[in-house]
Amino acid sequence: MAALHAACFSVPRPWSEAEFATYLAEPAAFVLSEPGGVLVGRVAADEAELLTLAVAPDARRAGIGGRLLARFLAEAGARGAVAAFLEVAAVNGAAIALYQRAGFTERGRRRGYFAGKDALVLFRAIAHPGAEI
Repeated sequence: MAALHAACFSVPRPWSEAEFATYLAEPAAFVLSEPGGVLVGRVAADEAELLTLAVAPDARRAGIGGRLLARFLAEAGARGAVAAFLEVAAVNGAAIALYQRAGFTERGRRRGYFAGKDALVLFRAIAHPGAEI
């Protein structure tokens, strides 16, 4: 996971193996993956947070990110979340477009959050388990 993350990110900086291990040790955290992509999320109370989504550069535009995002929303809903949020670098137009297509809307901006770059805080409601997403 760390190698894939390093191939995908400079801003925000890639996570180390130790950082992945720390997140994954949390009982609320979960990993979704498929060849070329990985997503880490967590659910606390009724809120889900998408911690990271990485798709290998040579696997982009093949629907991997969209499938992982749909699975994240379904898993979060199954775990009791009614809303989801994430932070994305304001300069990452491709990721922002993916999240907007999935129904996320901007709820805020964190100035200088990622190594001096602004982050957008995106939010969306989650359908109840069994409901169509």
